[in-house]
Amino acid sequence: MRDVTIEEKVSFLRRPESYPETTARVEVRETHRSWVFLTRAWAYKMKKPVRTAFADYSTLGARHLTCEAEVRLNQPLARDVYCGVVPLTVSDDDELRLGGAGAVVEWLVRMRRLPDARMLDRALAQRWYTAEDARRVGESLVAFYRATPAAALTVHDYRCGLETEIGSNRAELARPEYSLPRNTLDALTTAQLGFLDREELALEQRVRAGRIVEAHGDLRPEHICLEHPPVIIDRLEFSRALRTLDAASELAFLWLECERLGAADFGEAVFATYCRETGDHPPPALMAFYKAWHACVRAKIAVWHVHDHGINDKSRWLGRARRYLEFAASCHLACGGNATKERKYSS
Repeated sequence: MRDVTIEEKVSFLRRPESYPETTARVEVRETHRSWVFLTRAWAYKMKKPVRTAFADYSTLGARHLTCEAEVRLNQPLARDVYCGVVPLTVSDDDELRLGGAGAVVEWLVRMRRLPDARMLDRALAQRWYTAEDARRVGESLVAFYRATPAAALTVHDYRCGLETEIGSNRAELARPEYSLPRNTLDALTTAQLGFLDREELALEQRVRAGRIVEAHGDLRPEHICLEHPPVIIDRLEFSRALRTLDAASELAFLWLECERLGAADFGEAVFATYCRETGDHPPPALMAFYKAWHACVRAKIAVWHVHDHGINDKSRWLGRARRYLEFAASCHLACGGNATKERKYSS
């Protein structure tokens, strides 16, 4: 069997006649780790053959396992959306076929196409969402968290994980080629490490109360569809460690992303639903810390896009990183910007 190049696969999947269902056109969306091919009624996701610090998609076998994990992990929050994994094959006469006989050269996740008009990021931008929408999203997440066992980790493990991520954020964002404000990075790092020192009891209470769970891991508005009931897609499939979060931390991230899109009230309403339904009321300082921490993580992810293949507008991603850092700085005092006990970090 000859090697089939990425370019051949993408070119084939761009053509409407390549699909078993009738479709007039194929819309292609590219993300950091995948291509998504949208037909009239379906979406097909193909992983890029990349290797990162968190995931290895470099082999066909690894991509197959990851596709299967994505389908399995998204069942609790996405109901009938994830319909299985389909092979891309090459026949004896050297023809590519989706789901056909022959040697498998790629694997794709097949999903029901969600209506663009009902995606939360669009709803926030156009300001047509309702309080009822936020309540439904909150209730769906509460049911999900209740059905998810508490993570088997110690307070030490949880704290060390946060501390490691804080250091990783600073190390990446401080690289000279990004020209990000070093004083802001230093202040954020000091504040966040200081919070871990001062609020160890608060973190211990979160762990002992079973609030750290195997969560969604990437709870952004673009992953939420306001159907009835809501559908939440794209659960982080490649790292159990990265999707193991305090439920409050995950909701702080959603709140942060809603605020970034000019609709903080939606994220706040989802969080209020969680508090009301669970009786869990995380202190404001903890929520501020989680928001600042997630903002720094998102800034780091933004600068990683600068190195993506085919990215010409690097200023877009560097600008987004700066805006995330500005948001983190706005949480600075609330999560301990005036910490008296400073921590050392790698330069």
